[in-house]
Amino acid sequence: MAGWEAKPLGELCAFQRGLTYGKSDEVDVSSNVVLRANNVDLATHTLDLSDLRYISDTVSVPAAKRVRKGSLLICTASGSKAHLGKIAYVDADYGYAFGGFMGQISPVHGVNGRYLFHALTSPAYKAFIATLSDGVNINNLKFDDLLQFSVPVPGLDEQHRIVAILDEAFEGIATAKANAEKNLRNARELFELQLAVALRRGGEGWIEMCIGDACTLRSGTTVPVGIERSAGDVPYVKVAEMTMPANRDGVTTSIRFLNRADIKPSWLIPAGAVLFPKRGGAILTNKKRLALVDMCADLNIMSVIPSDKVTPEFLYLYFLTVDMRKLGTGSSIPQINNYDIAPLLISFPASRAKQAEVTEALRAAESECQALAATYERKLAALAELKKSLLHQAFSGAL
Repeated sequence: MAGWEAKPLGELCAFQRGLTYGKSDEVDVSSNVVLRANNVDLATHTLDLSDLRYISDTVSVPAAKRVRKGSLLICTASGSKAHLGKIAYVDADYGYAFGGFMGQISPVHGVNGRYLFHALTSPAYKAFIATLSDGVNINNLKFDDLLQFSVPVPGLDEQHRIVAILDEAFEGIATAKANAEKNLRNARELFELQLAVALRRGGEGWIEMCIGDACTLRSGTTVPVGIERSAGDVPYVKVAEMTMPANRDGVTTSIRFLNRADIKPSWLIPAGAVLFPKRGGAILTNKKRLALVDMCADLNIMSVIPSDKVTPEFLYLYFLTVDMRKLGTGSSIPQINNYDIAPLLISFPASRAKQAEVTEALRAAESECQALAATYERKLAALAELKKSLLHQAFSGAL
């Protein structure tokens, strides 16, 4: 790359640490706005100004600790490793301060700020940041290490040319991504709508019952560690195993097993039961699975076992319409109990043959919607790869 020179980041910018202030300085509102790591949008590398924090007007904020148009903000410490090293381009003179867990990168003369921005969103930069983490508990970024990142730098005119190409291309990619994401949501919402219509209450030949009357509720149990096996007759399932690829269309396996001879009858959850998390943050995932084999589960899983009135498939599709996030206690550790599930009303055809007919039609609709969703997911993946490719070309002189 003729005319290009690899330089450490420290030679291309001035670096300023964020403002240090005390908890007692925080107020509900003032003229002193302070940006934090949460104000860096990880997806767009822009500033998210929807959640601002304020400190007292009595706190002196030097000009060097206010964001400037054309500079970059970088997250230097965070409770979340996902934020560490992430940057945002400052597109206006907001006059806001930036906090102690942030740093400001200001390009020196002869360096285009947008060029530096693109360099710090490139695959090479992400790989570099990964080397600064131990992969476990690193929550602080060392400035001396960061400033050693090598940036290929052409002349200023070439920087402007590359920036113009990337900005235009990324604007188009962002539009295409937004459209694909909207279509993906529409595909998923279409099936939800079809579910709601097909399972509506009051249809001719349908009856309505409480889940507690139509089914048996059974929570999982803690089994002695000594009887767990790496292979066996009966899977012993925890919440994490519900998302195993092999369990995506129904639970059939686990990483733990039990021998049937070691199992008490009250532990067993029969094939045909509907499973969902009943405790903690896993409730917010709103996941449900149909047990396709006899199994056992730990205390964090609840099962709903259908009687002969309701087919397992119909019951499962019904539970897809139930938002578990709206159930349970409001304590610091959310929990769903039997009394949250038992009163739920389920409407179903009295005829099991009719239930099977409804189920078959909904499964066909689900397959069509999943195929649509897969198409849009592939498009999103292709757009992400295109962006990586363009950044790689830009900083290897191939653009």
